[in-house]
Amino acid sequence: MNLSAELNYLKEEIAGYAREFGLDFFDVYFEALKFKAMNEVAAYGGFPTRYPHWRFGMQHDYLSKGYAYGLQKIYELVINNNPCYAYLLRSNSRVDQKLVMAHVYAHSDFFKNNYWFSKTNRKMMDEMANHGTRMRKYIERQGQTQVEEFVDCCLSQENLIDPHAPFIMRKDARISHDEENGEESGGEMKLKSKHYMESFINPPEILRKQREEMQARATERKESFPAELEKDILLFLQEYAPLETWQRNILSMIREESYYFAPQAQTKIMNEGWAAYWHSRIMTEKALDDSEIIDFADHHSGTLSTAPGQINPYKLGIELFRDIEDRWNRGKFGSEYENCTDRELKRKWNKNLGLGREKIFEVRRVHNDVTFIDTFLTPEFCEDQKLFVYAYDKSSGNYVIVDRDFGAVKDKLLLMLTNLGQPHISIIDANYKNRSELYLKHRHDGIDLKRDDAVDTLKNLGKIWKRPVHIETLFEEKPKLLSFDGKDLVETNLKARASD
Repeated sequence: MNLSAELNYLKEEIAGYAREFGLDFFDVYFEALKFKAMNEVAAYGGFPTRYPHWRFGMQHDYLSKGYAYGLQKIYELVINNNPCYAYLLRSNSRVDQKLVMAHVYAHSDFFKNNYWFSKTNRKMMDEMANHGTRMRKYIERQGQTQVEEFVDCCLSQENLIDPHAPFIMRKDARISHDEENGEESGGEMKLKSKHYMESFINPPEILRKQREEMQARATERKESFPAELEKDILLFLQEYAPLETWQRNILSMIREESYYFAPQAQTKIMNEGWAAYWHSRIMTEKALDDSEIIDFADHHSGTLSTAPGQINPYKLGIELFRDIEDRWNRGKFGSEYENCTDRELKRKWNKNLGLGREKIFEVRRVHNDVTFIDTFLTPEFCEDQKLFVYAYDKSSGNYVIVDRDFGAVKDKLLLMLTNLGQPHISIIDANYKNRSELYLKHRHDGIDLKRDDAVDTLKNLGKIWKRPVHIETLFEEKPKLLSFDGKDLVETNLKARASD
């Protein structure tokens, strides 16, 4: 840590307040950075030892310009790791540093105790460094252009995972890991070896033949391949795509990082709301000096400000946690309360149960954003927070309210959050037409795929599978099949199915 004596004192002070409130967090290592260094670290997602790639440079350029033009400013970065690493902007004022530290300790508490983070790698800082080392090794051997082009293909599909897979324990067991050399193997029988003996001990042509024989046996038995819908497309490609060893390992690294970051997308509203709730409590009840109140109020209100027609996860999260705490303190839950039809009586309802603090810690422990919204969003909360369904009005050029119904508001929020806000895509046949072609299906939830993105992803998928690939979807409520054979893209109309 490169903290000054004052920041070290503030760190211990804020940590003490956080513990007094019952927060349970990993040890936190703070580092104070100048804005240029902060932008560099932020561009790598908080992992400065990450593998090299042009998209990190693009992100750095975006962050640097945003800071230079006064459009944005990074106050802190905090990493889900044990110990937890956090970065402070050295130019922040004293009150900002205290606010950020309180925010960080609450994030660390959430990382440590929320169920959806329980399967993440708590030594990811070290693992990212290992990924960087291995990626640089492949660049030296295969060449920068070849490796970078393959990484581009993988990154275009990094969202094609099953966020619930770590909790189901169904197919990860098929992947064996050689701890000695860090190499991954798929469905084939692979012997341990040093990297310089890999091509002799595990000849690529033999491994490829084994995978083909596995597929052939499944076909002979007239079994579906895969046997059921495969949501973890990256895992399937890692196991069965005709890849070289270095390509299979890169795909494995991309997949591992995707699963590491998935819980952050699953809990964005809760995580930021929890951190905002506790930095507000710690600052206003414990840490603020009289001279800092105005500055804190200004910066805190800026964090919670919401533009019309948009969702601010900090604002929605903190207000819902406050609402839950208030409801459980006053006993505004259960059948007696729910069955009450007197609006005024429900507004004044108060049984003085005092269960609010216990309840929000329970919520923090077991829920993700989808279950958080589904379980605790109420019509009264939506009305108080002015949550409505908006749509763009072409005639006026503005966003206007199109629905005030609670059910519509809740459904809209849940649709935005389900599956990390990504389309549901699964492999339904890896031997389509008995020609080893890959057939995927998009489960349409009322929102079409972005055509350009779908086409680009399909092409990159074809580069990895090395056979024609297809995806079934809907465009403007009409069933379509997009197919790519390695050269041409073909769009075919399909007959509507009863299930669609």
